[in-house]
Amino acid sequence: IFFRFPMSAFSRVAGSRRLAASTFKSAATYASVDGLRKTPLFDMNVSMGGKMVEFGGWAMPVTYGGKEGGIMHTHLHTRASAGLFDVSHMVPVRIHGKDRATFMEKVLVADIQELPENMGTLSLIPNEQGGLIDDCIVTNAGDHLYLVINAGHEDKDLVHIQKYMAEFKAKGGDVSLEVVEGGGLLALQGPKAVDVMTRLCPDVDFSKIKFMSGHKMKVGGFECFVTRSGYTGEDGFEMGVKREDTVALASMLLEQPEVLAVGLGARDSLRLEAGLCLYGNDLDDTTTPSEAVLVWTIGARRKQEGGFVGSDKILGQIKDKSATRKRVGFTSTGPSAREGSPIFTKEGEKVGNVTSGVVSPCLKQPIGMAYVGKGFAKAGVGLPVFVWKGTEAYQKG
Repeated sequence: IFFRFPMSAFSRVAGSRRLAASTFKSAATYASVDGLRKTPLFDMNVSMGGKMVEFGGWAMPVTYGGKEGGIMHTHLHTRASAGLFDVSHMVPVRIHGKDRATFMEKVLVADIQELPENMGTLSLIPNEQGGLIDDCIVTNAGDHLYLVINAGHEDKDLVHIQKYMAEFKAKGGDVSLEVVEGGGLLALQGPKAVDVMTRLCPDVDFSKIKFMSGHKMKVGGFECFVTRSGYTGEDGFEMGVKREDTVALASMLLEQPEVLAVGLGARDSLRLEAGLCLYGNDLDDTTTPSEAVLVWTIGARRKQEGGFVGSDKILGQIKDKSATRKRVGFTSTGPSAREGSPIFTKEGEKVGNVTSGVVSPCLKQPIGMAYVGKGFAKAGVGLPVFVWKGTEAYQKG
């Protein structure tokens, strides 16, 4: 039986990071990664037995060597202790200028004007049709806005932002964009991440560091911009650090008894357990916030005033509830349903598709996300899903 529940039952930080297991391409040897971009930790990842794969044009580790480096072990370790992720393939961007907040409210759905200093929020970059170009994290860093977009999205996101920036500046607006290239970005995730940070940052009172806040601080003596955020459903921290300090900081973190290196494979299963969708599978250019159950990312004032790209379509769909499909989460029995698996009624009518699926290491059963007709987006509804195994199709339910 295919069980479903609305995505509102998942974490309210549900957004996306483009990390689809189906897009991983093997790049296990140095020869095969020559044309790929490499993070500051590339050599270190390889030395730890990292199975390097192509992801968004980058060579990234999907798992590490040995039994302890596999998806199951590193997933459960992160849930119980602390995992360290190399996320240096993400794209940090700084937005400068006195009119930066006004401009960013043109290209994002968040209430940037009211975002407190040192606080961040998940937001969406919509297109003119109301679909989603990307999701991102935006932080009010005081004298600038700090934006982090998905790996491999520079040609898409930045072209879109710069198009509207040129129009804004032509009308006298004061705003500019700076891409932060070459640095390191590390994510320390898990219930014991705060213990590690407290040890390495003795001058910081982490009881006062709020979720989604960002601060400059020294971590083990290295200058970092640290946000209390992540993409696993656990407490955690993301640390932006200079390229030349990345290996030393990562090594220091891995020397802590709580910490284990974790690859993209477990990052995918962790985010799916937490109800966090990924771009390219669960979100795309045709998906609206209403369909994706991400209306909560749109600020209350923005819902009243609009003014962002695609707002007529997005706000109209919210008002008249005209979305015909909804993103849902599910658990199932039997083989795991994967991306693209069709969903039917018991009478044989196709009503949706699976967009992500894994076997949950914690629940020890298949879980996933899907889009179904909104009439079926109710907790507890059971529907059959076809799962392909080899050349045969199995109907579940």
